[in-house]
Amino acid sequence: MSETNEYIMDKSGLPPGPWMDEPDKLVWVDEATDLDCMIVRGPLGALCGYVGVGPDHPNHGKSVWHDEGGPVVDAHGGLTFSAKCDEGGTICHVPQPGRITDVWWFGFDCAHVVDFVPGMTYMEGTYKDIEYVRHEVTELARQLKESE
Repeated sequence: MSETNEYIMDKSGLPPGPWMDEPDKLVWVDEATDLDCMIVRGPLGALCGYVGVGPDHPNHGKSVWHDEGGPVVDAHGGLTFSAKCDEGGTICHVPQPGRITDVWWFGFDCAHVVDFVPGMTYMEGTYKDIEYVRHEVTELARQLKESE
């Protein structure tokens, strides 16, 4: 089940498009993997997807870079983020009751050359909407679970 968080991006400088009616942040627990998942809209309007792993996961605290021991996964454009919760920032969540708070996030963004970024209208590509990113997050969660 998804829940929106309180983060709302000021979209007044963006052109009209599907991003105007989408939430700017979703947080949920993936039922299949029991991992914390999140989607956050970046400052230029593109969505970013994240999966959090707990301290018992072998990739907790690791970098996104494979050569530094990070996870080998297939995510949209590759992993571009790994860090603990940014308390007070947008890359954090309020854990559901009974869930751990020490979550290490792995994430990707949808602001690559093949993507349309609402705040960069000179770029060509296709906009990756909330459903696309949710699917990619779910796939990332599956891969991270399999690497346990």
